[in-house]
Amino acid sequence: MSNTTTGKTPADKAPAARTPAAGEDQDLGAAGSQLTTAPKEEAPNLPTLGVIGWARWFWRQLTSMRVALLLLLLLSLGAIPGSLIPQEGVDALKVEEFRENHDVLAPVYDKLGLFHVYSSVWFSAIYILLFVSLIGCIVPRTWQFVGQLRGRPPGAPRWLTRLPAYTTWRTGAEPEEVREAALKLLRKRRFRAHAVGEAVAAEKGYVREAGNLVFHVALIVMLIAFAWGQLFRYEGNKLILEGDGFSNTLTQYDDFRSGNLFDPDHDLAPFSFTLKDFHGTYEPSGPNRGTPRVYEAKVAYSEGAYGEERSTTIKVNEPLEIDGSKVYLVSHGYAPVLTVRDAKGKVVMDKEATALLPLDANVTSSGAVMVRDGYRNAEGEREQLGFNAFFLPTYGGEGSTMLSTFPALINPMLALSAYHGDLGVDAGFAKSIYQLDKTNLEEFKDSDGELFKKQLKVGETMTLPDGAGTVTFDGVQEWAGFQVTRQPASGWALAGAVAAILGLAASLFIQRRRVWVRAVKGADGVTVVEMAGLGRSESAKVPEELGDLAGILYEQAPDAPDAPKNDDDSPESPDTHVVPAEGAEK
Repeated sequence: MSNTTTGKTPADKAPAARTPAAGEDQDLGAAGSQLTTAPKEEAPNLPTLGVIGWARWFWRQLTSMRVALLLLLLLSLGAIPGSLIPQEGVDALKVEEFRENHDVLAPVYDKLGLFHVYSSVWFSAIYILLFVSLIGCIVPRTWQFVGQLRGRPPGAPRWLTRLPAYTTWRTGAEPEEVREAALKLLRKRRFRAHAVGEAVAAEKGYVREAGNLVFHVALIVMLIAFAWGQLFRYEGNKLILEGDGFSNTLTQYDDFRSGNLFDPDHDLAPFSFTLKDFHGTYEPSGPNRGTPRVYEAKVAYSEGAYGEERSTTIKVNEPLEIDGSKVYLVSHGYAPVLTVRDAKGKVVMDKEATALLPLDANVTSSGAVMVRDGYRNAEGEREQLGFNAFFLPTYGGEGSTMLSTFPALINPMLALSAYHGDLGVDAGFAKSIYQLDKTNLEEFKDSDGELFKKQLKVGETMTLPDGAGTVTFDGVQEWAGFQVTRQPASGWALAGAVAAILGLAASLFIQRRRVWVRAVKGADGVTVVEMAGLGRSESAKVPEELGDLAGILYEQAPDAPDAPKNDDDSPESPDTHVVPAEGAEK
């Protein structure tokens, strides 16, 4: 008589009686004998761990998941000061400014290494310990996973009814036929399946463990790539006037930063380029007025000392890539072209362009013009001239504010204030070329005794007081700012990040589960089929998947002819009777 199980019988739910195993009575007696009033004997002294024991204990703690998460948290917290506090490797001027403005905090930050967080001892220690912890965690898990792949799914438990998902029915097919059909079905569904005695054991979801390992390996790749990139990276900036060129040597940069293991003699890619033309157009009206529409620099470049010259266009986010280095277009501005004559009319600056730095989105610019050599005043004495310069590419006209109204050259105006004396550029230490050091400079005075200054349009000339000379505003030249960077192993870091995301997704969304199918002859000679499933993690899909598999297998091994019927006189299918075992979450 065939039967379809729709649940558990009361007998199944009742705990089975158990007879104490041999020797268990003696164990209970021994346990009871301890309940006496006799004085408790002192435990013998335990042996100390020793050096090897402590080393093993430390290694187990270091490679535990708890410590790995703690180190990752510490690494994240340690990176916060690097974002909030000026860093010497990023902006040394801001660090010096911070030291001048914070007499109390600056020495503390210096001792803690907060001005160079990423190269400090404590940050490196956390970084290395995390690296070792990940490796110590991955290696044994990898061998364990390899062992699982080389092994086979375990055989069926004795009591399949105790598993979270379970179904059964009786069929007229032979047990061997049922097991063969189950084996084919499970393999078709990409289960690793094999026959074990009277049952078929199958397992699926190994990608979950593989994804977990990929995630951890990807973290190591990212750590190595990040460390390698920081040690061998370099980054430099260069402002270039139209028509001028640049060669990738250390002395050519306006400012330069590099990693601790960077060697400028070997790691700088040999190339050069010339800025032929900068072209920029801007939105003329509307809410986006002044926003760049075209922002590009046309350059001619060559690789190596004798490379063939080629032409290309560098745009924003479209850098020029040469031998692992990238040349980005990062800024743009204007350079007024001036001619300066001394008291006797001698030209001491002949149509020379001086780059000024932008102050706002409309390229209102400021800077300094310096005449270092060749100038003589009205008394014939050698001096140096300095001018504070303020430039507006689009001047609003008389009575308007001293701010440009548009970034393009529509109505350029240059305002100069004049000084004479010693510029301090020969003092033997570096000074900014965009600011005047007025320590040893004297102001030119106008007729009212105020600082002499004047606004000039293109073609106009300013005559210095007391016949000290003239300054002519001849025109405007454009410049472009470039950033040359090299970040080794950035491709590895990107690949590690992508692999980490994919591995994490696999470990989160793929479920590891097992399925067993047992087919045996009953006492009445009819084959009894049992199917059960078990998820190795919380998953509501195990009963659904088991029901689907059972429905397909039932079509190949249906109920025996004398199986009980439903009201519609059709045999019951087991796919609607997959029930969770008692105590399992529904």
